[in-house]
Amino acid sequence: MASEFIDIITSLTAIMEEETVRLLAPGRHADFAEMAAAKIKLVSAIELKTSEHARTRAEWLSTLDEETRGRLTGAIRHLGAAAQVNARVLERQIDLSTEMMEAVAAEARRLSGMRGATYGASGVLCRTELATPISVNASL
Repeated sequence: MASEFIDIITSLTAIMEEETVRLLAPGRHADFAEMAAAKIKLVSAIELKTSEHARTRAEWLSTLDEETRGRLTGAIRHLGAAAQVNARVLERQIDLSTEMMEAVAAEARRLSGMRGATYGASGVLCRTELATPISVNASL
């Protein structure tokens, strides 16, 4: 039982580490959706195993021999470290994508001249920038 749990944790750790390396490498990588799906599947398996153990054998951890407990603890620590690095890299990639989309939108507004002004009843002139439709090439 514990070895299956350790295998799932080790697989999730390996996927996170590979994803982190690919995100840090230059170039385009097309299989991030598959990696995300695999991560979701493995996290679901971990949650399932954890809830099964809690429901059927709450003391299962204390019944493990010292070597197995050590392997499990090591796998969990390694997963935690990999998850922290992966989260930081993913957050930075998301921030970069957001910044790039904002820059593209600002340039599109500038080029299209989509600005307007509203003259209010009190004589105040309010300038607005209208949203410009943006077409995104998904293969970028």
